[in-house]
Amino acid sequence: MSYSFRKYKSQYKANLLLALPVVLTQVGQILTQFADNLMVGRYGGDDPTPLAAVSFGGAVFFILFIAAIGVALGMTPLVGELFAQGDRRRSAALLQNGILFYTLLGAAMGLVQWAVTPLLYHLGQPADVVDMAIPYYRMLVMSMPFIMLFFAFKQFLEGVGNTKVEMVVTLVINLMNIGFNWVFIYGRWGIPEMGAEGAGLGTLLSRMIAPVLMIGYFFNRRKYRIYLDGFSPLNYSWRTIRSLLGMGLPISLQMFLEASAFVGTGIMMGWFGEQATIAMSSNQIAITLGNCAFMIVMSIGAATTIRVSHCYGARNIAELSLAAKASYHLVLAWNAFAALAFISLRHVIPTLFTTNAEVIALTSQLLVFAALYQLSDGIQNVSVGILRGIQDVRIIMPIALVSYWLLNLPVGYLLGFTLGMGPAGLYVGFSFGLSCAALLMILRIRRSVRKLYVSAIEN
Repeated sequence: MSYSFRKYKSQYKANLLLALPVVLTQVGQILTQFADNLMVGRYGGDDPTPLAAVSFGGAVFFILFIAAIGVALGMTPLVGELFAQGDRRRSAALLQNGILFYTLLGAAMGLVQWAVTPLLYHLGQPADVVDMAIPYYRMLVMSMPFIMLFFAFKQFLEGVGNTKVEMVVTLVINLMNIGFNWVFIYGRWGIPEMGAEGAGLGTLLSRMIAPVLMIGYFFNRRKYRIYLDGFSPLNYSWRTIRSLLGMGLPISLQMFLEASAFVGTGIMMGWFGEQATIAMSSNQIAITLGNCAFMIVMSIGAATTIRVSHCYGARNIAELSLAAKASYHLVLAWNAFAALAFISLRHVIPTLFTTNAEVIALTSQLLVFAALYQLSDGIQNVSVGILRGIQDVRIIMPIALVSYWLLNLPVGYLLGFTLGMGPAGLYVGFSFGLSCAALLMILRIRRSVRKLYVSAIEN
């Protein structure tokens, strides 16, 4: 079947109207990491240790952080389906239970992350890097309950198709984060110079402000305040929590497995002996750029979940299929652009972060390999968005297990260490894992959509 722009034009517009605010939201999220890395990297100058410390501390924190966020993402398709059906009562129950559950989950995850702090010395990293990473890491850990409370409101709003508020809040708090960084990293206004730890403090303070702004918005808008009417811990329902967990836990495990592959690769960068600090710093710059590109992909994936969940709630399978295909078109176009940008600017981008010649040279090499997995990364993420939208999420965890733990990490280790490719070999492992995930998820979606068509015809 030939492609027709006219056929998909309205789908592109609908998807982009949802995705563009999420793009700015996701860019705002990654801007926290980007600002920390950029400002700490410039603070360190020729010394790569501060940047390596932020890289390592952030990577270890990210493992359980992304798992907790994955649980919260389960609210969006559930709310989206109910919104399409006009069921406000059950939507309110999801929000109220989500507020309590996600905040408690964030606190529990934070306690676990704090308790494992001594393990940071047993991951094969240089001791001076770990010493500097721990204060930064602990600041991030203390932000967990606040960021999870923010996500409770954020995912609810996405479910009802409102992606603009989260965009505004995220941009505001990230501007605050940059300001806090300037004060605490470099020591301004009489405050002692804190370096990497100051970057963590800036992130903590900005994340504490985020849920306050979101709660203020809900109470100042009647159409959202009604979802909080009668809010009480007595409304806490294990049945509702089970529905949130049933949708969120598979998403969480998939995100955990994927993130652990990237984090595992970051940890292995610390195993290159005398070149470990160089490799860790270079990897952090390349991953930061990769994450910036990935935030656009995540935004398209989030918009896809919203569109697909609304179509699924209305049982409009033809529209669902068109919306999903339009998202594939958009993400492929973006990732092709990102890959070209990484390759053409590979010698320029690293100089924004550091003046160390060895880090610049290795980062330039890694950006080429980062470009290689962009298309696969985009396809697998949109596929996850589609599966979330049709509430077919149990399959994504086994796919992630095979793709990231049985392929990505072993292949990366084989190429990087056994066959002597070094850091570049670890990046080739990403291409294997992400390509496998993309293929398996597309096969699953084709099967699931065929079932939905058959069910629609029979009914």
